[in-house]
Amino acid sequence: MVEFHPFIILIVGTITVVGMIILLKMNAFIALITSAMIVSLMAPGHVEEKIVRVANAFGSTAGGIGIVIALATIIGKCMMDSGAADRIVRLFLNLFGEKKCDLALMSSGFVLSVPVFFDTVFYLLIPLARSMYKRTKKHYLKYIMAITAGGVITHMLVPPTPGPLIMAQNLNFDIGLMILIGILVAIPASIVGMVFSWWRDKTLDIPMRTLYSEDEPKPLDIEKLPRLLPSLLPIILPVLLVSANTIVKNLLLRGNVQPVWNQVGNITAIIGNVNFAMLLSAAIAVIVLVKQRKLNLPQLSTVIEKSLMSGGVIILITAAGGAFGAMLKVAQIGPAIQQLFSVSGMEIGGLLILGLAFAIASVMKIAQGSGTVAMITTSAMMASMIASPEQLGFHPVYLATAIGSGSMIISWMNDSGFWIFCKMGGLTEVEALKSWTPLLAIVGLTGMVVTILLSFIFPLV
Repeated sequence: MVEFHPFIILIVGTITVVGMIILLKMNAFIALITSAMIVSLMAPGHVEEKIVRVANAFGSTAGGIGIVIALATIIGKCMMDSGAADRIVRLFLNLFGEKKCDLALMSSGFVLSVPVFFDTVFYLLIPLARSMYKRTKKHYLKYIMAITAGGVITHMLVPPTPGPLIMAQNLNFDIGLMILIGILVAIPASIVGMVFSWWRDKTLDIPMRTLYSEDEPKPLDIEKLPRLLPSLLPIILPVLLVSANTIVKNLLLRGNVQPVWNQVGNITAIIGNVNFAMLLSAAIAVIVLVKQRKLNLPQLSTVIEKSLMSGGVIILITAAGGAFGAMLKVAQIGPAIQQLFSVSGMEIGGLLILGLAFAIASVMKIAQGSGTVAMITTSAMMASMIASPEQLGFHPVYLATAIGSGSMIISWMNDSGFWIFCKMGGLTEVEALKSWTPLLAIVGLTGMVVTILLSFIFPLV
């Protein structure tokens, strides 16, 4: 059998992914699973195992994240249809007032993009931005950029969206920690994005234009919306339960705790498991939907089936990415990179690995457009490089936030988010390149800076 150098395998695998997505316009699942098989065939191992191990890695990844993604799609769909998402938006509008509508839009995007995908959140909030412009006759660009500043960063850094989930899986750390650190990194990044939006709105005079479609979603009447607590529960419940489990586990690992904490740990291990927590949240979201819309069982079944169909595609893509990453590990990419640095006389320390992760994610994002694919591929590459947190000098969660930050740079015409912002916002391509693209770059760079600072202040090792 011919033995290929790990770098040759890495180059072939990366070119296959990017080439199939960009040139052949293939679905990301086909591109990733094909690349996984090619990498596995080129990597060392017995011939009869080379395809089987791809399937095994696919199943292992799907087992880790499949339930969470499926339940997240149900939660998102139910929150949209019941009016729970609209209720949360009204909360922030009441908190900040009409004069600070941009902060309300940013905060709404920040919170809603945790369980709901960014394109859906933008679709929900864009009518409010247009309505505010009709009242004030100014600041339209600031309003739509505010939605982006809040929504994109949590979509990229906070589970249960697929990218952060697969990064936690690839880098082998607790999802609850990804939630906590992801939020810590996301808050200052979104604030800086908001400041940039204020400045860009002053330098670019972009009015609101009539959209091609007249089917803009109309905000629901206040009496048709669910109450605040049931609206918020599907979002805050899994965050609280999973985070509580993470905190208790860390306390128990340190030892010297009261025996009662062992009993608490047994409870949080169940209710704080991300699959169980998401199931509880999905149940609440479904109950709120049924109560608000008076759905019968066949109608409810239709809603859930529609959400699961979209979730199925996401699970396939994410699991294929996990298989691709596992095959890169088999190909010994990590040891080859470490050897390269040792030969050059450069010590590959934690800060260098952070920078490398950010740079690779950025290149992958620029090349093929999908931030999720960039996170999947880059985290798989980096996982093969690190032996332990001690080698990094900090917890691998910071590697994940560096990759998520890099996956926002630079978003242009090969990114579906670019077109959602451009067409639903009524902007030209040039206007989107002058607003959306630098905004995501600023948010991503800020996320990287915050990641570096946190890794020094709270290394968590």
